[in-house]
Amino acid sequence: MTTMPSPLPVFEHRMVSYRRIWRGTVFSSFLLPVLFLLGMGISVGAYVNRAGELGVPYLDYIAPGLLASAALQVAIGESMWPVLGSFEWNRTYHAMKASPLRAQDLVGGELLYILVRVGMSAAGFLVVMTAFGTVHSWWGFTAVPVALLTAAAVAGPVMAYSASIKSDNMFALLYRFAVIPMTLFAGVFFPVDSMPLVARWIAYVSPLWHGVELCRAATLGWPLTLPAVAHVGYLALWALGGYALARSRFAKRLTG
Repeated sequence: MTTMPSPLPVFEHRMVSYRRIWRGTVFSSFLLPVLFLLGMGISVGAYVNRAGELGVPYLDYIAPGLLASAALQVAIGESMWPVLGSFEWNRTYHAMKASPLRAQDLVGGELLYILVRVGMSAAGFLVVMTAFGTVHSWWGFTAVPVALLTAAAVAGPVMAYSASIKSDNMFALLYRFAVIPMTLFAGVFFPVDSMPLVARWIAYVSPLWHGVELCRAATLGWPLTLPAVAHVGYLALWALGGYALARSRFAKRLTG
């Protein structure tokens, strides 16, 4: 009986590897949220709260933004060096190419693994947020699927980028011109409305802003800037477009 190609073998391969290193991710899933919330929400928040312009304690304000940002960081990290390494260093993808697996199976398996990693990280972050008393809505649990959608929106494009380069030196450009600006100016730490018009529109284009808006609405019960379907639809477009682009770049790299 011939086995049909599927993303599951790639996903299983990544999970088997993850079993050897999962203990190290406990730090990022639980201790890092605690440190972020203590350092930013409470320490810096003591100064921000004096102005009282946010309407909520600063800790409550940044917590959902940090959750979305953490999901983005995990997704990007898992879409960079592991993908480039599987092409350029250990050539795992080239070995997989000798099997019935196709480019879409490699991309799909990687995305499944990334979503599992982000899901565990987001769930841990939400547990910490709840312990800190920053979740004020029964819809707070929906911040986890929002984090997954945000991760999917960035993982595909970054995987496509990783499949297009030869050296990890190129990742510095990605961080400098995309990841860091997006993290700083997408509403995680301060309202986007306080920025100049051009900077605001740049923030609106970034997937992270939409994820932050949805997470903040989920945990605080705040009204959304746009209808929820617009935020979700925009992130879904990024996810689908990124998947298609990654699939194309994987296929080209494996046949080049």
